[in-house]
Parts: sequence; structure tokens; C-alpha cells
Amino acid sequence: MSDPHGTHRTCAEAIFQAVRDVAGRGQQFEVWLYRGAWEEFEPHELERVVPLSPAHLQRKREAVFRHQSQKDRAMFPGGSDRREFWQRAEDRNRQTAKVYDALGLPEFYALEGFVQWRGE
Repeated sequence: MSDPHGTHRTCAEAIFQAVRDVAGRGQQFEVWLYRGAWEEFEPHELERVVPLSPAHLQRKREAVFRHQSQKDRAMFPGGSDRREFWQRAEDRNRQTAKVYDALGLPEFYALEGFVQWRGE
């Protein structure tokens, strides 16, 4: 929710309201949040991690490239970090795997971390 792009927050709020409305009619399902290219949840916050192989990370990069606004330099790069969006995302996923490895958990090439949204 720290994304500097206002459209992203507006879309997230629309999704959250739709989930609340559906839940109010008795339908239940889970919503999982992940962080973008700029930051990751802290290890103690993560509730689910999904291992990513080099092939998965390549597929994720190709998906990023399909979004015109994510190609080349990020519109809101923040600070002095000059990496492109896909580079930041890949580095974040590989760093999460390194953190898990350092904690004594299984070693993976990369990890995507998620936290469940509970309507807060």
C-alpha cells in the first residue's frame, strides 16, 4: 500500500470493496498481497512464499515487459536507484530467497512472498 502511483491505490480499494461486498453475501475467498519492485515484506510478516526457478523469473520478466508502463525506467523510481522495474523485482525475489536461506530454511533460487489480506 506504499505504492506512489495513485491509480494502483484506487484499484486496490475497488478490489477490497468488491471483496467486502461479496463476503457480505456469504461468499468467502482469500486475497493474497505481494509487494512490487521497491520493497518486500519483512520475513516475520510473510505468510506464504512461492519458490521461483530461473524459468519462472524469466516468465515474470516477460510479463512485466508486456506492460508498457513497466518497460525501461520506472515512472516513480524513488531515490537514486537506477535499475529498471524488472531488475528491481528480480533482485527482490532473489534477496528474499537469500534471507530465507540465511535463516536456515530451504535454499531456493528466488521467492515471491505474500501476506493474506483480512479486510483491514
